[in-house]
Amino acid sequence: MIFKRYQLMKKIFPLLFLVLLLTSCISVETQEVNTPVPSNFVTATLPPTKSGFVPSTLTPTPEIILTPTFAVTIDPNCTESAVLLRDVTILDGTLVKPGEKFTKTWEFLNNGSCPWIGYTLKFAAGDQMSAPLSAPVAETLLKEKVQVSVELTAPTTNGSYTGYFTLNDTNGKDVPIGIEKTFWVKIIVSSGGSAPQATVSGNAPTTSVVSGGNCNYSQNAGYVNQIASAINQERANAGLPALTINSTLTNSAQAHAADMACSGRISHTGSDGSSAYSRILASGYSPSYSEEIIYGGGGPQAAMSWWMSDQIHRDAILNPKSTEMGVGYAYFANGSYGDYFAVDLGSP
Repeated sequence: MIFKRYQLMKKIFPLLFLVLLLTSCISVETQEVNTPVPSNFVTATLPPTKSGFVPSTLTPTPEIILTPTFAVTIDPNCTESAVLLRDVTILDGTLVKPGEKFTKTWEFLNNGSCPWIGYTLKFAAGDQMSAPLSAPVAETLLKEKVQVSVELTAPTTNGSYTGYFTLNDTNGKDVPIGIEKTFWVKIIVSSGGSAPQATVSGNAPTTSVVSGGNCNYSQNAGYVNQIASAINQERANAGLPALTINSTLTNSAQAHAADMACSGRISHTGSDGSSAYSRILASGYSPSYSEEIIYGGGGPQAAMSWWMSDQIHRDAILNPKSTEMGVGYAYFANGSYGDYFAVDLGSP
């Protein structure tokens, strides 16, 4: 029995020894395995923020609103034309004190086919009265109105003063205003508060307001005198005798100047369809020869400049057949041209 146990133990012992041996050779090692993240892998979990980290305040991006701009196409063959609608401030003959500062404003209509972009007002001639040599004109599209102003200072000596200006395009070219290229400011400087008087035949006032139909226009005897004197001066320069002022021709010329002012046009044909010759006859003058010249859109200096630079009008002024004349003038602020002149020339 003992021997059998011994034999059994003898067989079991090597097996136990082998198990213990195997057990002592095995160890368990904990190893962190880093699994590579594919490059195209996106995680939805943000990494933890470090302690004390304060995120910056996000500034919202302002909304950008684009305002459309419109380009103005200018026809290179467009035509320039302006209409002087009215004197907004400082009407002709306004009394101002010596050295007084004032603002003259005109209102124009762009009556041509060129938009006024980059246009200017420029001093042209006459009494400058501290006017700037040029001033900008606001952008004015076709058929739009614009007001143009200059700051002026009255002379320090009493008297009548006139300054002439022009509208100019971007190339410096004058914009025609009706048949003229100048417009003006006309003031009377008086320290005593009353205007100096100019006369015709010794007693006619410088200006007067007359009602003609639906139109209240102004007359200016000083302008009439200036035109008559300038015509006779041109005739004297040409070696011709002076023309005598004829009251009947004067009435005819004055009636037509007023008719042009109130009808807003420059024409030898009256608003009633009359011709220059028929009007002269109707006034009571029986001519052996007669002729008429007219002008609108400027003062006496501008009128004479226009007439003498145009061959037809120059020939009329210097025609040796004429021995008498009558000069008419009317100013209508709401008219197309402002000033209107008519001169009837003739011989009985």
